[in-house]
Amino acid sequence: MKPRRKKNKQAQNKTAAIIFILAFVFCSIFIVAKTGMQVPAAGKTMMFFLSPFQKSFSWLGGGFSDFKDSVEEMENLQEETTQLRAEVEKLRAENLNASEALSENQRLRALLGYKQNATQFDLIAASIVGRDSVTWSSVVTINRGTLDGVADNMAVVTELGLVGHVIEAGLNTSKVQLILDPRSSVGTLIQRPESRVAGIVEGDINNPNAPKMVNIPKDADVQVEDMIVTSGFGGVYPKGIVVGKIKEIHNDEGGLLKHGIVATTVNFEKLEDVAVIVESREPPPEPLPPVIQSAGSEIDAEEVAKQLEHAKIIQQEVRDRVKQAQILQLEQVRQSGGGTAN
Repeated sequence: MKPRRKKNKQAQNKTAAIIFILAFVFCSIFIVAKTGMQVPAAGKTMMFFLSPFQKSFSWLGGGFSDFKDSVEEMENLQEETTQLRAEVEKLRAENLNASEALSENQRLRALLGYKQNATQFDLIAASIVGRDSVTWSSVVTINRGTLDGVADNMAVVTELGLVGHVIEAGLNTSKVQLILDPRSSVGTLIQRPESRVAGIVEGDINNPNAPKMVNIPKDADVQVEDMIVTSGFGGVYPKGIVVGKIKEIHNDEGGLLKHGIVATTVNFEKLEDVAVIVESREPPPEPLPPVIQSAGSEIDAEEVAKQLEHAKIIQQEVRDRVKQAQILQLEQVRQSGGGTAN
């Protein structure tokens, strides 16, 4: 057993010696390769035999240097990529802001154009800053209040037509009841000269996006595509503001009246900017056309007086219906603890 252990120990010593010599030689070659120092002639013979190893060390050194350069280049590329991403996000945000500013500019220009053309109104521009969470489509909040001259029961419009009216004016904000609200009622007329039928536009609880014109006599001259404007009855909405047009006509259950479904000119789903009418100067009524009397015809003064009296009665009935609707809505709002209704 002892001779075998001795042989193993000698073999281990030889291996360690060879490793030491090789390590020494490799280190010498590496130092020479890196520093370029001169070696004596006696060592040149050994260097000749070990030159392949020197080339290997040079190759390894060059590869390590290239690897280090590649790592640094990757780090630089990663940093540049991060900077480019940040710049792209910044440009994207600037583009979104520019698009939003352009859209707002277009809306405000449209309102400004309406303000310049509607010289009979004093308008205050406002933006919608909130919607009622309970009645999402019927009550909105605008960023104007009593400090800006806004008061209750002022009409609210856009360049496209009627929006609603102020039901609660605060210092800096106000609540606006839209004409889509079932509690709202607007005295209206068919704009067509041959018709001029009066009625009331009110919100429909079963169709939140389309109000209806009610209290229309069954035989009244109302047609699909007829435009509807405010009549001025009731004292809230000035006369002549566009409301919408008739898109459907249906007979009521009683058989004496009918109602029309109204397509509003204002798109309430995209409503952002409005104008409050703080003062209205309605234009004077158009003069009546002169009566041309043909030869041999006579004007029946009594018949003309009867027609005028009949027209006054119809106007008074419409006013009474609007007032009754307003009183009923006011009672409903008081019972529910809400604001004033139109």
